[in-house]
Amino acid sequence: MVIILTVVAIVLGLSYASFNFFIVKNKDEGTKEMQEIASAIRIGANTFIRYEYKVLALTCFLLFLLLSIFLAPYCGIAFLIGNIMSGSAGIVGMKIATYANVRVTNEAKKTLNIGKTLKVALSGGSVMGLCVSGFALLGLILCFLIFGYQLSDIKAISNWIRIEFIPFSMTLSSYALGCSVIAIFNRVGGGIYTKAADMGADLVGKTEAGIPEDDPRNPATIADNVGDNVGDVAGLGSDLLESYVGAIVSSIILAIYLFVSFNAKGMVLSSELLKNLYLYPIAFSAIGLISCVVGLSFVLNKDLKQNPHKDLNFATFLSASLTAIFTLVITVIMFNGCDLGNLPFNFGIFSPWCSAIMGLLSGVIIGTIAEYYTSYDYNPTKKIAIASKEGAAITVTQGLSVGMKSCMLSLIVLGIALLISYYSAGIFGVAMAAVGMLSFVATTVSVDTYGPISDNAGGIAEMANLPKEVRDITDKLDSVGNTTAAIGKGFAIGSAAFATLSLMVSYLYSFNPPKQELIFNLMSPLVLVGTLVGAALPYYFSGMLIESVSKAAQCMVLEVRRQFKTITGLLEGTAKPDYERCIEISSKGALAEMRIPALISILFPVISGFLLGPLFVGGILLGSTISAIMLAIFCGNAGGAWDNSKKYIEAENLEGECKGSTAHKAAVVGDTIGDPLKDTVGPSLDILIKIMSTVSIIAVSIFKNYNLLEFVKGLFL
Repeated sequence: MVIILTVVAIVLGLSYASFNFFIVKNKDEGTKEMQEIASAIRIGANTFIRYEYKVLALTCFLLFLLLSIFLAPYCGIAFLIGNIMSGSAGIVGMKIATYANVRVTNEAKKTLNIGKTLKVALSGGSVMGLCVSGFALLGLILCFLIFGYQLSDIKAISNWIRIEFIPFSMTLSSYALGCSVIAIFNRVGGGIYTKAADMGADLVGKTEAGIPEDDPRNPATIADNVGDNVGDVAGLGSDLLESYVGAIVSSIILAIYLFVSFNAKGMVLSSELLKNLYLYPIAFSAIGLISCVVGLSFVLNKDLKQNPHKDLNFATFLSASLTAIFTLVITVIMFNGCDLGNLPFNFGIFSPWCSAIMGLLSGVIIGTIAEYYTSYDYNPTKKIAIASKEGAAITVTQGLSVGMKSCMLSLIVLGIALLISYYSAGIFGVAMAAVGMLSFVATTVSVDTYGPISDNAGGIAEMANLPKEVRDITDKLDSVGNTTAAIGKGFAIGSAAFATLSLMVSYLYSFNPPKQELIFNLMSPLVLVGTLVGAALPYYFSGMLIESVSKAAQCMVLEVRRQFKTITGLLEGTAKPDYERCIEISSKGALAEMRIPALISILFPVISGFLLGPLFVGGILLGSTISAIMLAIFCGNAGGAWDNSKKYIEAENLEGECKGSTAHKAAVVGDTIGDPLKDTVGPSLDILIKIMSTVSIIAVSIFKNYNLLEFVKGLFL
């Protein structure tokens, strides 16, 4: 029944995505000048993604060979399925974004109606959102259909004295790893690309030349708009697909390990209960996808008014509410009459549902907290704008304060949700909290993708010299998009916290005897040192990303300055800039700089395991998770607040200040500092901790027996 339900959800979600794709694409692109600008953005995005995927193809092929040779061929095949699903989501999302941007601009020009314009932008975003859920579940169902025979071995495995190998867990981990590898490259590569172009355009165009954002005289504007598509759309899609898959896979793996562990201790769980436990996260996610189709179609078919923020929030809340209601029904159907045995389900058959709903609620609350700290409707961002009157240093200082303080409330919410979900259904409940938080990811990604589409639309309006009324509409949509992006990042890092914790527990189960109590001794020197090293890793990783953005941005700044100086009539508007050169600089910079940070996330836990063994790696996972969660929240909220404080001034909400004023230039500096934090570092950190956990689960079957530490002990003891 669950497989059929999931197939129905996949078909429904992808069909509605296809419908919206063609609805958007069939709309008018506007004037010839608008079409030329959109075409340049589309060509630039396609060129970069083509080169990036060539690099990815080689990397993925090598990893496929390693998994197939050192583990098993089915691990390699599942890994490739993950590659295809995640890569496809990124490509489809980028395609629709490059079609939707100019159509949003034209809708604003044609109707001067923000509600109708919002509908086009959200329709484009919905294609990305629905494909994220649809492709993720499609890959998961393929793994079940191709490798489901491995589940029949679990009962026999549960009688082993020690868990050496559980094939289906390895298969799912390999599938999740395939999604994660694409996500880390897309996020890192796309993030470096977009921020190099954005910073180059802002630092020279706005602060030095004093021309508006997205002014056609600025050579970096096309590259900046291309970056929105390769980083904030393709990267976003792969990122949240990976989070979604990680949450589902971690709960399935944990259900299998719990079954094995309980049976080994004599607390026998039935095979029927095991089946319900590992299918429940899939059923929950399928219901979530169907709810998102209903929620999005309802919003897209109603008459949207003048408040895009309210309409987007309504789509999110409606999808979340429908998910909560419908999953309660599926919970009763699946678990009613089931003998729960000795499972720590304190609310009976409703326990996993309660845990998932805690995740769902905490996701909404964390999103609301992110909105409070990043929207210019609230005091934190307004304070940064006011501070800009005193110069760039005070702007930066105030933004740092906002970002740091924003961590506390989010972590308290995560902590409460974690405790309640654990009380409801034990560690399986924590995994289900991650599933619940991302169960309506199709809508959250739709709302998130709407942001860069609107940003591109504003850029096209500026470059095509459209009337101020058009730019007012696109600027309003873009401002709301910055807030929705911060909310989306909050969901991603929150779910990463839950999913990584459950993956860590699965990791510990994978090398501890089933009959032994699961104890992780933090006072063990090996674990403690691993925790310290792990806590430092996200900072080192973030530093590498910021340095990569800085290198690429420096090249862009020099190029923009060169063109302003050497192209006669460029600033006067009588000559055209060399857009292609800037696109080339961003592309080369991103491709050159993305490899090492991406590979670190894959290789670091593996090398550590072969040197110092599984306990050291366990410490690394714990330390990096704690460190990365706080750092990601700080980066996302500080960057979003700096960006919207700039927009607050540009909208002339600060008395006596406007574009080009001293306060605005200070705000631009703050925004430029925040750009790599919110769009490169923050989104990459949640992928870092999940990919490390997934790689560790896969590799531990080897390095728990073969590592340098044990070899040295054998020589001297």
